[in-house]
Amino acid sequence: MNFWQQLPTQFLTVAPMADVTDAAFRRMIAKYSRHQKPDGTMAHADVMWTEFVAADGLVRATPEGKKKLMADLIYHEEERPIVAQLFTRNPEHMEYAASLCLELGFDGVDINMGCPAGAIIDQGCGAAMIKTPDLAVEVIRAAKRGAQSDNGGIPVSVKTRLGYHQDQLEEWIPVLLRENLAALTIHARTRKDMSKVPARWERIARVVELRNELAPSTKIIGNGDVLSRADGYAKIAESGCDGAMVGRALFGNPWFFHPTQSLPLRFKTLPTHGVALEDISASDMSDTTVEYVPIAERLRVMVEHSFLFCELLPHKNFSVMKKHYKAYVNGFPGAVPLRIKLMEQDTPESVEAVVHAFLQSHPS
Repeated sequence: MNFWQQLPTQFLTVAPMADVTDAAFRRMIAKYSRHQKPDGTMAHADVMWTEFVAADGLVRATPEGKKKLMADLIYHEEERPIVAQLFTRNPEHMEYAASLCLELGFDGVDINMGCPAGAIIDQGCGAAMIKTPDLAVEVIRAAKRGAQSDNGGIPVSVKTRLGYHQDQLEEWIPVLLRENLAALTIHARTRKDMSKVPARWERIARVVELRNELAPSTKIIGNGDVLSRADGYAKIAESGCDGAMVGRALFGNPWFFHPTQSLPLRFKTLPTHGVALEDISASDMSDTTVEYVPIAERLRVMVEHSFLFCELLPHKNFSVMKKHYKAYVNGFPGAVPLRIKLMEQDTPESVEAVVHAFLQSHPS
């Protein structure tokens, strides 16, 4: 079934951020953003995305390498609807990877045609696909073949940008829309922009116009600078798109999609792509607060997140968690020395001990 057609009129989704929205953090979002909708059903984010996974690796990696890649494709039923994001410039590899995602039970497959990171660009993937539109079409069609089954299969979507060196919306976006995608996510910047300039949501409105003309059933999702639920819904209303994808505002904030979330996260410039996330300094996060969650609860959830990370992703370096600490531990008395201490830890047990000592010395 095409779940995209069952979503609310306006919806919010989880961005696929490498070493951020991994299985552990998605599980935390599913737990702490969980809420009851007016119709009585339970929900969190309207759609979850995995981190992007290399289709080439799923085909060619050693058994050990493939095992690590497959860990990026683990998910829990509570995360549904869950979309697997893949990248490659090889149509055959995309077809295989899409069929694997179908077999694994994902609700959809998304193709990454927007990542600006140099290592991905050098492979001719991510945003580099904007420069090879004919090949991009081949990859989309291959994904559709792989995602099909006797009972209809799962839908295929694409995430991309406005252009490569400059805004190429008028040339690039129609190429994608003519492939009748289930959904199309537009990061409202070019590859050259990285995340250094404000997202141009007015261009999302133009994408909607093209969608209405070329592919009326395709859902359009805007991406870039969504800092709160209210901000996301406002951007949807202003641009006329169907949904908004949330990235940076999720750092340290698994409560983001819960309706009690009413205060935006406030950021200085915080890159999500093109800059190694482990290089983000604590000062980048110093204007980030989650004021509606008590400090003790924030820290308890951070510890829970740390243990879950090690349980689900034992092959990953524990330092991956430290970018989350920069967001969880901000905006309260004693946050800076606590954060510095946490950066020295390398096990969830030691993190728990540091937090326990802090709470003992800073009673609320």
